[in-house]
Amino acid sequence: MKVSKMPKGNLCEFCEGKVERRVIQARVPFRGQTIYVDKVPARVCTKCGEPYFDAAVYKRLEEIAKHRRCIRKKVSFPLAAYDMALT
Repeated sequence: MKVSKMPKGNLCEFCEGKVERRVIQARVPFRGQTIYVDKVPARVCTKCGEPYFDAAVYKRLEEIAKHRRCIRKKVSFPLAAYDMALT
């Protein structure tokens, strides 16, 4: 799982946008699979959207991913190929 370090001075390390606390739906890639976790406390850049997680939150996301077989709710969404015809 990709993790960004907590920004210093509430500025994003990528675009220097303002970072604010939010509750988000986090995308968690883990061992070739991706899960989404609702209601995750995070800091998010208001300019580029980069999420930052406290260490305790990150560890919890890892544990959730390790126990993904226990997840009961599933969602589906459309998936397009990047090179698909747009006509």
